[in-house]
Amino acid sequence: MMRQTSSAFRHISFVILYLYSVQIPAKSESGFSAILSTEIVNPTQNVSFCHASTIAYRDGNLVAAWLAGSKEAANDVGVWVAIFSGNHWADPVRVAGDRSRDGGALTTINPVLFSPQKGPMMLFYSRGKLPADWHPLRMTSLDGGRTWSKPVALGLGVSGPAKNKPVELSNGIVISGSSTENDGWKVHFELSNDGGNSWEVVAPAVGPRPVQAIQPAILDHGHGRLQALVRTKSGFIFSTRSSDWGKTWSALSPISIPNPNSGLDALTLSDGRDLVVTNPLPYVEGGWDRHRLSIFVSVDHQTYRNVLDLENTVNQEFSYPAIIQSPDGMIHVTYTWKKTHIKHVVLDPKRLRMSHRAVQVTTGH
Repeated sequence: MMRQTSSAFRHISFVILYLYSVQIPAKSESGFSAILSTEIVNPTQNVSFCHASTIAYRDGNLVAAWLAGSKEAANDVGVWVAIFSGNHWADPVRVAGDRSRDGGALTTINPVLFSPQKGPMMLFYSRGKLPADWHPLRMTSLDGGRTWSKPVALGLGVSGPAKNKPVELSNGIVISGSSTENDGWKVHFELSNDGGNSWEVVAPAVGPRPVQAIQPAILDHGHGRLQALVRTKSGFIFSTRSSDWGKTWSALSPISIPNPNSGLDALTLSDGRDLVVTNPLPYVEGGWDRHRLSIFVSVDHQTYRNVLDLENTVNQEFSYPAIIQSPDGMIHVTYTWKKTHIKHVVLDPKRLRMSHRAVQVTTGH
């Protein structure tokens, strides 16, 4: 979350929105609207800062969480949760991140929801002043996100998911994309064989030169073959791969999707395609451009095509997306909307088609 702008390569308004399930005319490559509905998750939440959403599915409902407070990194920033039940989002409830007892400048960092096949829903987040002081915590819910346990610390040396959801593999292993920021930006992974209660730390191989990278998003290509896409300071998304269920990883290498030092998320759909939601903008040192938020699709785990823009308005911010696929096959994306609200978009994956004439970009693998 910290704004660091050095590079290895060159290269608020408060608005109350009353729109629920609004049809919009955005079109995919097929010519049909892939966006079924859009809405603001927290339309009446009167806060100056809102960011870093996460979304999960549980017991027939959607659950979203995010950060909100007076400003980014302030000690009043906490985690808020809302549930989509029926046809609307319930009022948000603050569930974590009370002010520090001694008045110290603690803040709350990047909540991440995880809904395992068995066991309670989990909410991960960190508390601390600086990256070196971040303390990763976990809460659980037995009733689909309505009430939560007291937070407990993760194990020694475990960071928890940095931004994006853990992924539960077909063999039962849960893998979390993690990273640290206190000694440069470094990516690692955490594996759990007990549903997310305890974790083993593994790291990608070291490449010919270090890459400043954080916040992996994990793609499951089946049979133990995984890929992780990461945010970098190098002007592009980078990738690492595993062929042994996440136990070992290749060195990070770039793919040809621009990255302006902004969080992203990715998902392997039930039909085998990979979806990436990101800000495909050039990195500019000292800049902070996140005005465009787009969906990319890959059919071969190697090449990517921009098929849809979710947002594209200059001088605004649309960032930190989270993406899941619900059991009915629909895609759900949440993201920061102008730093004051969280937006929820529902997509029909059958309408996200790539043109036969599309020129695909190849990865750096």
